[in-house]
Amino acid sequence: MNAPAQPLLEVRDLSVHYPGRTTWLFRKGPPKKAVDGISFVVPRGKTVGVVGESGSGKSTTGKAIIKLAPLTSGQLLYEGQDIGALSDAAFKPWRKKIQMIFQDPYNSLNPRADILGILSEPLEIHFPELTKTDREARCAELLTSVQLSPDFLRRYPHEFSGGQRQRIGIARALAVQPELIICDEPVSALDVSVQAEVVNLLQDLQAKLGLTYLFIGHDLAVIEHVSDHILVMSQGRVVEQGTPAEILGAPREAYTRRLLAAVPKF
Repeated sequence: MNAPAQPLLEVRDLSVHYPGRTTWLFRKGPPKKAVDGISFVVPRGKTVGVVGESGSGKSTTGKAIIKLAPLTSGQLLYEGQDIGALSDAAFKPWRKKIQMIFQDPYNSLNPRADILGILSEPLEIHFPELTKTDREARCAELLTSVQLSPDFLRRYPHEFSGGQRQRIGIARALAVQPELIICDEPVSALDVSVQAEVVNLLQDLQAKLGLTYLFIGHDLAVIEHVSDHILVMSQGRVVEQGTPAEILGAPREAYTRRLLAAVPKF
């Protein structure tokens, strides 16, 4: 009997706690448990969706994986290697493997840099052997891959719509040829008419490049559409998980049923 394939990422008992507020007696209150002992796996080439209300800990989970939020305890096993305890310097090579698409396409791009500069920066850091000409050619390819014209390289973020900016954010995430992309509510700030286009683009890129996604969102309809497995989070904990059919067809938790009830019916 064949052993099960090792997951690309395994999260074991992950916690992210922040110091409590200081009271009027100058005593620290209890810590805020943004994420409180969650465990899950992300198989290679699949999409794991994380859904929950604002403040449920879903975005903090994604940020902890990529070291944008402090890890209080737990393990992050990437292909079996614990990367959670690595220093920022030691974690640098892993940033080529793990990238992030941010929620806000307006604030996630440097307004003072043109698109060539935005896309070139990760290439300069992780592929210093590339020449300026090589980098520009790679940046042109990246724009084409997200269905934007290479002629846009000399333009600035303010010259683009929200959907176009998010495509640029996706191109930046792809620049270093990652294996795992954390999608932190990548369509929630976009018009409904644009959301489907960006979701379809992400799915096309996954099929073409063999990407693995951790897809974070609050819209259960979007999460259902993109995910192979769904985690439902509330107050820093995973309260339910399963396939889309299990979560939407026979939810066990009242919280999940409330999320389902909030999905618009047409």
